[in-house]
Amino acid sequence: MNEIDLYCSLMEEVKKRTTVLQGLLDGQINAIYPATSIECAALQLRKILELIALGSLVAHKDEYAANYENFASHWHAERILRDIGKINPDFYPRPMREAPSTRPGIKMDLIDIKDGFLTKDDFISTYNELGGILHAKNPFSSKIEYGRSKDLIREAIGKTVILLNSHQIRLLKSQDFLLVHMKEKDDRTHAYIFGQVLQKRGAT
Repeated sequence: MNEIDLYCSLMEEVKKRTTVLQGLLDGQINAIYPATSIECAALQLRKILELIALGSLVAHKDEYAANYENFASHWHAERILRDIGKINPDFYPRPMREAPSTRPGIKMDLIDIKDGFLTKDDFISTYNELGGILHAKNPFSSKIEYGRSKDLIREAIGKTVILLNSHQIRLLKSQDFLLVHMKEKDDRTHAYIFGQVLQKRGAT
């Protein structure tokens, strides 16, 4: 499986886990106790964030492997983001929307989404906070506020959907980028490599 197909397979798993997570939040899936339902949702969100981080690793596999010999054993999302950021500061998914273009020869324009998505800072803070939900609490420490945790998960998954729905990954040392659609007519994830087109000018 090549890197693009592998990236798409990770995004497919993100979609499946998002469906489970939303079912837990909406009560369509029941883990018997409210607390365990929220904890199950937190686990799905944390795995979704890890899949996003691993997707960034896949998109930069050669460069990452050259810097980290044991890269195949890496799993901690925050550390993966940190390490990839050292290799390519512009690695994080960039959410886009597409609109019909008025430019000759261009079918669609890619327009940056400016807000409402899961930023890199949101990613790290959410990932760390989810760890507190998933571990048993010391009986002498403050209790988990499950209502607040549920709100955090619901907000974070909404922002994650906006981040990924249509996004691009900037490739290292290249003008090329990977454009990813989480869903097309076949309901599958698809990705395309786009490169800069240099227009030739005629002699004057």
